[in-house]
Amino acid sequence: MSVQFAQLVLNGISLGSIIALGSVGLTLTYGILRLSNFAHGDFMTLGAYATLLVNSQGINIWLSMVVGAMVTIAAFLLTEKLIWAPMRVRRATPATLIIISIGLALFLRNGIILVWGASNQRYNLPVAEALEFGSLRIPLYDLVVIGMAIAVIIGLHYVLQNTKIGKAMRAVADDLDLARVAGIKVDRVIFWTWIIAGGLTALGGSMLGLVEAVRPNMGWFLILPMFAAVILGGIGNAYGAIVGAFIIGIAQEASTYCPAGLPAWLSQLCIRNEYKLAVALVIMMLVLLVRPQGLFKGTM
Repeated sequence: MSVQFAQLVLNGISLGSIIALGSVGLTLTYGILRLSNFAHGDFMTLGAYATLLVNSQGINIWLSMVVGAMVTIAAFLLTEKLIWAPMRVRRATPATLIIISIGLALFLRNGIILVWGASNQRYNLPVAEALEFGSLRIPLYDLVVIGMAIAVIIGLHYVLQNTKIGKAMRAVADDLDLARVAGIKVDRVIFWTWIIAGGLTALGGSMLGLVEAVRPNMGWFLILPMFAAVILGGIGNAYGAIVGAFIIGIAQEASTYCPAGLPAWLSQLCIRNEYKLAVALVIMMLVLLVRPQGLFKGTM
């Protein structure tokens, strides 16, 4: 394996860590609420900008991330109160919900541009040199992102498998009507679903801001990879979404690998960085054609 390819794989693991957190939030909202939320990426952007706002006041970046998560969770709960709960009462169709979520995405994105402007911004962070492991150079904040993602995934696993609310969420995802008959308070499950999804989404946005510039379209550009990860892993399966996210992240970055020494005509076929998002689309299309249920069963 060449050094260049190994470097791209490491970059893909970092990207996959960010996609994983957003994808889990996306698959939870679908598995429990049957909502394909196309505004999910823009909520990720909101989390990054809320973190930026606090951090720009001289507050520690880690505390800023906590505040950013709280702001995003509040926004999720507000949209649940004003939009999604009334739509469930009216038994809105999936197509209607998708259209509403796209409108919400546009509202959030343009609101962010109105408040913060369209230019790229960065957190107030000390400059950190890349760490060297043999011939590989790994940016410090990429390692931080990977470590944070692993810690959050372990915490999520504990919540889903060992707490009452986690078991209730899995029951509602399996069969909402049966869970309601069994005495599970579905409204409470929905409330905690938004809290968990909002926290993970905001953290994913903040982590993306650590390794890239904070910009209004940052979350929107990740919505396709997130949906691809959810479909690849099995819609509604949190663990499948995590696996799918790492596959998508590594595939996107590794797809730009172009070995040295290729003939000029062949090197023209190498995928350029601006086209690597198409890899997620191709993977999603192949999964839908070959294995629509995804790699894993679509429940938590």
